[in-house]
Amino acid sequence: MDLRDYIAIVRQRWLLIAAVTLTVIALASLLTYKTTPQYQSTTSLFISTSGGEDDTQAYQGSQFSLQRVKSYADMVTKNEIATRVIDRLNLDDSARKLQSQITASAELDTVILTINVTDPSPQRAQQIARTTAEVFVGYVGELETPPGKDQATIKASVVDRANLPGSPVSPQPTRNLGLALVLGLLLGAGAAVLRETLDTTVKSSRQLEEITGAPVIGGIPFAPDFGEAPLITQADTYAPRAEAFRVLRTNLQFIDPDHSKKVFVVTSALPGEGKSITTCNLAIALAQGGQKVVIVEGDLRRPRISSYLQAIDAVGLTTVIINGIELDDALQEQPHLDLTLLSSGKVPPNPAELLQSRSMRAILDSLRERFDVVLVDAPPLLPVTDAAILSTLSDGALLVVRHGKTTRDQVAGAVDRLAGVDAKPIGTILNMTPARGQSGYGYGYGYGYGYAPQIEESESKPLEKVDKKAAKAERRATARAKASPAAQEAPVLEEPAATSERKAVLEAESAFDSQRHEQILEPELEAAQKPLLEPDPFLDGEIEAEPDPEPTFEPDTDPDRGPGRPPRLLAENTPPGWDSPELTASAAKVPRGLRSGRRRARRRSE
Repeated sequence: MDLRDYIAIVRQRWLLIAAVTLTVIALASLLTYKTTPQYQSTTSLFISTSGGEDDTQAYQGSQFSLQRVKSYADMVTKNEIATRVIDRLNLDDSARKLQSQITASAELDTVILTINVTDPSPQRAQQIARTTAEVFVGYVGELETPPGKDQATIKASVVDRANLPGSPVSPQPTRNLGLALVLGLLLGAGAAVLRETLDTTVKSSRQLEEITGAPVIGGIPFAPDFGEAPLITQADTYAPRAEAFRVLRTNLQFIDPDHSKKVFVVTSALPGEGKSITTCNLAIALAQGGQKVVIVEGDLRRPRISSYLQAIDAVGLTTVIINGIELDDALQEQPHLDLTLLSSGKVPPNPAELLQSRSMRAILDSLRERFDVVLVDAPPLLPVTDAAILSTLSDGALLVVRHGKTTRDQVAGAVDRLAGVDAKPIGTILNMTPARGQSGYGYGYGYGYGYAPQIEESESKPLEKVDKKAAKAERRATARAKASPAAQEAPVLEEPAATSERKAVLEAESAFDSQRHEQILEPELEAAQKPLLEPDPFLDGEIEAEPDPEPTFEPDTDPDRGPGRPPRLLAENTPPGWDSPELTASAAKVPRGLRSGRRRARRRSE
């Protein structure tokens, strides 16, 4: 495997890598939490010799000290020092346990001896380190004093007293979690590579081509609703599964292009790989492409195609082979699928003998002459020999391999079964591939996306929303027209009155039935609006203004107008242009001050 293969393994097995990494981090966190904090106290000793009389003796004494300090670093952790410290401090610990708490080291090319003591208690660590230094100083004096003399040739002096630690030296959460992360990633990656190496199932078209030596002519993606809608006619037209069978149909046309009449055996290595439903959908795709297709249910042991196509299986292939009925009588037209089916018929006790008979060969020859493509659904190759027998009567075998289930050895065994009868697979179909494409390492089919036509946004919206937008645009256009200079030149006195009267009419008539409103009132409003928009003769000076007669009212007794309506104006006292029915009802709502102001304005204009 190259680098690309390892990257593909990581992408495929990232859940395993993440699970292992999180497990290691969790264990490290738990151990860090459970570990008792340890505090460390440090003290330093200086090893020196007695002063020499000249430089030569002083140099020799320093070299002797350098040699001695290495031995002293080992002597600090011996049993004698630990026993003396326990006796002086009256500790309950054993000498062996105290030895494990004391460490000593000598710095390179120096006479400095460093003593470290760790303990769960910072005060106790400081006390043990201080006592250990004092005990070791006395012990060195005893060792280095020659017999008969009172002064030692080498002495140890405390140069750095034991400190009181403020924070524990262990555990270190940051370091522990960092190491756990690195270790988890390494273990996860190793587990992923190991699992991929031990996984012998076929997961890529490249593996399948290497094993079979035949091209992969199609890859069928797995559909979650496969159990409820196995046929492509039951799925969406642009579903990835339906498109995959169209690709398979196209690739199948390039197999043996010199022959227009073809007979193919569709089989698999083991049961449960989807060969029968693949045969049905391939036949449907070929029929949709304009070819005459017939399906022969050659699996006489476990027939499934009749149930998929909801056809009769009591009479079929076995009945024709034993000369029970004619071939034409056994063929079942499927008008809703544009194909023909020859079902299995009664399940015989000797399927292999029937399939290798002369009648079976004659049936296939007859079907080859009548149809463009003959698809024979055969049993699996490894359990029985039926598929191998049928492959010798056809133009070749199409081997269906289920992604992630069929092993390489099983596929190789199926190819060997075909080779045993001088046949070979002319193409392979990788079935039930993941929706996002081929997993594993290698490029294949089953891309996991569709290419359906997009629906225009305006077509997908309800008509009500479109109508509201059109009405809103119309209202904006009307407002802009009113705000234009041409609209502002309209008569000043009559336009506000007409607008308010129109609003009053609309408010007064809003309780009426909508149908009556559309059929009667709207045409009347349009007719009444025309004289109001014409130039005012009073303002132009063409007609002398006269005072408006005070209108009189009479009770409204019209039963069609309904209760609660305003009183009606008398016809003889109605001013010119005010006799329209819709304005009659709204005249009473015009404020009296507005009518008086209108008369005063006309007098001033005279």
